Amino acid sequence: MDEEKRITLRLPADLHAWLVAQSKSARRSLNSEIVHRLEVERETTEADAATP
Repeated sequence: MDEEKRITLRLPADLHAWLVAQSKSARRSLNSEIVHRLEVERETTEADAATP
């Protein structure tokens, strides 16, 4: 299992509200939604970097 790190994250209120709505829509916790979005972005960035 991957090691996990705890962080404190400050978000603008409107971004927080949007993420909460997105997480409810996807039936995920807020934490899982943030992690999911970061993982998707990382995969996209890595794929773009690998493309010549």
